[in-house]
Formats: sequence, C-alpha cells, structure tokens
Amino acid sequence: MTDISSPQPRTVVYTQRVEFGDCDPARIVWFPNFFRWIDAASRHFFIQCGVPPWHETEKATGMIGTPLVDTHARFVKTASYGDTLQIHTHVAEWREKSFVQRYQIKRENQDGSVDLIMECDEVRIFAAHRQDGKGIRAVPIPADIKSLCS
Repeated sequence: MTDISSPQPRTVVYTQRVEFGDCDPARIVWFPNFFRWIDAASRHFFIQCGVPPWHETEKATGMIGTPLVDTHARFVKTASYGDTLQIHTHVAEWREKSFVQRYQIKRENQDGSVDLIMECDEVRIFAAHRQDGKGIRAVPIPADIKSLCS
C-alpha cells in the first residue's frame, strides 16, 4: 500500500537533444553518451535546487563535488539523431555520506505518448580532499544541501 502522506521527491528535468555525432553508424545513441548526459543532469539538478557551483562550495566548505561510486542502468528503447530527451532526476535515498540519484530518460513522441528510454540509479558521495592531499574522502551530507534538494 502506498503511503500518500509521504512527499514526492523533488524532480528536475534536464533536456538533451541527440545530435548526429552522438550516434553509431546505425543512428542509435552510443551508450556511453547516456552516462555523459546523466552526469550533466546530476549537476543541473543541484544548480536548479539552489546549490552553488562546486568551486564555490570548495572555497566555503572544502567540499569539491559529488563523485560517482556505483551505477546501475537499464536500457529500454533506443534513441536516435534528432530526438529530444528529457532526463528526470531526483534523489531517491539520502544516506550519511552518500545518496542515490535516480534518472529516467524519456522521449515524447509526436502523438503525445512518452517512451521510457533508460533508467539509471547512481550512488554518489559528497567529497572533499584528504588531509594528506592524496585523493578524496567522503564527507557527511550537509544539512542545508539536503534540505534544498529534498
């Protein structure tokens, strides 16, 4: 049974037009491009929620961004040159130092129907440079960012 009292997560839509160079010789989007677009949609999500650019958060808090630590994708239909895709992005789960960002890539057809092209879940961390300068470390998710994005 669905709990109707729980709020829907904040969803942001990023639009991506498929260009000729995004496709293979069969005019089908080459799969790594979906991950490039999802990465752009992730950053777009935070900007639309009011989170400053990462270079500003690095100066203010030492936090450098949200690197990817795991991903799971399911390809449902193909996309091709000339398609306009909408990448629906939200945070499906907040954890102490990581979160699950969920994406649905959709295409609206000329008849008004909508095709699901791809679904993807990514686990990302909020990261800062390590004290010794060798690499990065996960940091607790700032409450203000969680509030802006929920």
